[in-house]
Amino acid sequence: MNGFTDHLLGLGDKLAAHVVLAASALALGILVALPVAAWASRSPPVARIALGFASLVQTIPALALLALFFPILLSLRVIFGGDLPTLGFLPALLALALYALLPILRNAVTAQANLDPGVLEAADGVGMTSWQKLRLVEAPLSAPFIMAGIRTAAVWTIGAATLSTTIGQPSLGDPIFAGLQTQNWALVLAGCVASAGLAIIADFLLGMVEQGIAARRKPQWLGGLAAVALGVAGALWALYGHSNNERVVIGAKSFSEQYVLARLMGQQLEAAGYEVEYRDGLGSAVAHNAVTTGAIDLLVDYTGTIWTNQMKREDNPPRDEMYEQIVQWELETSGTHVLGRLGFENAYGLAVRGDTANIYNLQSIDDLVAVAPQLTIGGDPEFFERPEWIAVRDAYGLRFGETRNFSPTFMYNALRSGEADVISAYTSDGRIAADALAVLEDPRGAFPNYDAIVLVSPEAAEDRSLLAALQPLVGAIDVGLMREANFAVDREVDKLSPDQAARELAAKLEL
Repeated sequence: MNGFTDHLLGLGDKLAAHVVLAASALALGILVALPVAAWASRSPPVARIALGFASLVQTIPALALLALFFPILLSLRVIFGGDLPTLGFLPALLALALYALLPILRNAVTAQANLDPGVLEAADGVGMTSWQKLRLVEAPLSAPFIMAGIRTAAVWTIGAATLSTTIGQPSLGDPIFAGLQTQNWALVLAGCVASAGLAIIADFLLGMVEQGIAARRKPQWLGGLAAVALGVAGALWALYGHSNNERVVIGAKSFSEQYVLARLMGQQLEAAGYEVEYRDGLGSAVAHNAVTTGAIDLLVDYTGTIWTNQMKREDNPPRDEMYEQIVQWELETSGTHVLGRLGFENAYGLAVRGDTANIYNLQSIDDLVAVAPQLTIGGDPEFFERPEWIAVRDAYGLRFGETRNFSPTFMYNALRSGEADVISAYTSDGRIAADALAVLEDPRGAFPNYDAIVLVSPEAAEDRSLLAALQPLVGAIDVGLMREANFAVDREVDKLSPDQAARELAAKLEL
């Protein structure tokens, strides 16, 4: 319980960012929905189109809607130029505002359609213009129903905003995603409780406004609005009102090693006097684009990932040659600086339980081919869409009986429980040794090298002090130390937080 309380009390910045994002998206949704509703009330075709579009948006999963704005904004930036943000606040704002449209729009259109015809005729009879009738008659009578829609939209928006973590926007989704990946259930619970509590408070305050409008009690609805405004103002002050220092933003993909290495770099920079902020849970392509465009300043990536996913290369040169070509490509295409290799490789490998290896006499991927149709393979959510998997599958002619997706952490649980027979393991993961797993050899060299490297955004690369603070990490971490740090976070008993594991790793490196 103490761990849960500590995590909950440490969510101040994430809570403030969540409030600002959700409030901004709700406000934008209201600004769009109300004029459209007024137009729709006077034009049935507009009503059908507007409600149809808003309903269509609701059929798109919130995570997919958030992700879709990344390529859309990227394309707009390519077409029109400039520094249009492709990650973080802007795509999250636009996606969540679209998600908030339906309940506001539907309630507003329904309220307008069900107004008493006699009242409208009386307004016409006294000579009111269309604008006067809307402002003095229709809007006051519709307001309680519109507020009910806004309450629903607020709760939806606050819940969906937790998913903005995946596109680099800080939110209460950060502790939820990080806790799921590291199986830190107190952290998950803290994020969920904070998000649910925020939704309950917002619903209560907006309910005050709704009831005050319906009962014509001006102090009540003004009080509710004032409380909402104070909450948003407090969140803005918490984010922007007390620090003028520029922060170094460190990105991390969605597995334990990335969290540990991000904290290790952050601790080095904090010791050198920098303020640090983390963007956790990023997808592989999103993370790489974020560092090349300056949305984040630092990222640990892997040579094989860049080679196959970003450079679209299918050959597999020697390790040093691949590294040198990546350094040159990053510099020429985006100005991104490769600080160096950290000293270990975290490669993909196909792993099985020891008993499975013995039963089927498995030592290499070649041995797996004949029995694969009887087995289930599990991979992380992006593995089966990656070029590396396609190359391995085609090189060996692998055809499994079933393919299943798991988060990186739960893959190992799935293997232990028999939900999967083979997984796409990470070779620097401490759970390979802890679970006595067998990593099958790759005699055809289908998997590329995966040396861990530090990428520095073009702007951050100009800061020589920053590069100097991180230089001691280059070549310093061997795979044994990385496995120990990873396992310290992933083990089920006496687990450490990524920050604690990073401090232990730094002590072993004598940094």
